[in-house]
Amino acid sequence: MTVWRDVIGQESAVATLHRAATDPGAMTHAWLLTGPPGSGRSVAARAFAAALECPRGGCGECIECRTAVDGSHADVDVIATEGLSIKVEQARDLAALSAHRPSVGPWRVIIIEDADRLTERAADALLKALEEPVARTVWILCAPSVEDVVITIRSRSRHVRLRTPPAEAVADLLVRRDGIDAPMAMYAARAAQSHVGLARRLARDEGARIRRRDVISLAGKIRGVGHAIDAASDLAKIAEDESGAASSERDAAERQRLMEILGADPSARTQPPHIRSQVASLEKEQKARATRYSRDVLDRSLLDLLSVYRDALVLHTGAPIDLVNQDSMAGVQQLAQAMTPEQLLHAIDAIGTARERIGLNVNPLLALEAMALSLRLPA
Repeated sequence: MTVWRDVIGQESAVATLHRAATDPGAMTHAWLLTGPPGSGRSVAARAFAAALECPRGGCGECIECRTAVDGSHADVDVIATEGLSIKVEQARDLAALSAHRPSVGPWRVIIIEDADRLTERAADALLKALEEPVARTVWILCAPSVEDVVITIRSRSRHVRLRTPPAEAVADLLVRRDGIDAPMAMYAARAAQSHVGLARRLARDEGARIRRRDVISLAGKIRGVGHAIDAASDLAKIAEDESGAASSERDAAERQRLMEILGADPSARTQPPHIRSQVASLEKEQKARATRYSRDVLDRSLLDLLSVYRDALVLHTGAPIDLVNQDSMAGVQQLAQAMTPEQLLHAIDAIGTARERIGLNVNPLLALEAMALSLRLPA
């Protein structure tokens, strides 16, 4: 049993990080872990932090390993932004934190799970801390790709690339760690396209499975302009519903906890100015988090939709590649019969363009409508 047990399908990356944790000559002050969504960047970062703090190089059983992995270790700070970006104020706080010596372990470890969300000003605020590293401080930055990180940051970090793990490895993890039945684990791993977190959710949440089926079924329904507009609206509503379901309870609990901390009466019709300002600040944070989560859910829905066209293209080519949507074979075959390979590629490009536009803050519904018009089935 080691801290690396849940970092699946990443043998080369694990070997590099394990060597750095146990061999001082292989260590550096800043690391950049990149890989596609679901590849386990944050899991690998926490495991690396645990290996650095562990007296035995990552045994997985000692208190140092356990607390580093769960984020409660005194010298391990995990920054997971819930907004659309990491602001300059946060970056300045991190730069100041990096100057502190570790309090109980051999290293102070700062993990930034979304380094691609650093604004240029925030990256500039971190630059000096990376250019003039403090002894015994390690930065671990995570991002989907090297190109997503500001060049001044990535040029001062050692790059370790993670890859998409095999679906079989994801299924084995769900069975071993979460006690999920093997057939369900395999379905979830394939449907999530080896995204570990999403696979776990699909395996445990029937509502998530239903929403995914609703998304992929849209590919066979878009026959005219009216159908395209309806499909775009349905996609937006699915993302909104899932985002609302995930955040409503959490938002209410956060508001109640804040009111308790401030000693305020939640039932009062009006609140004192200092309480109103605190509540307004919380609501602003919650809105930013909801916007980001809704965009993430929408992006995931588009990837699910894209997988149907990808599977239809695989059927056309006869390539010996596993299908993502084996449980929806009838719909995939229908799409393959209705569209030529060129038309399928055009549809895949249209979905990719919609994802890029939404990422650039284009109105999601407008981007979805433009995409859906390009997905109409041939007459």
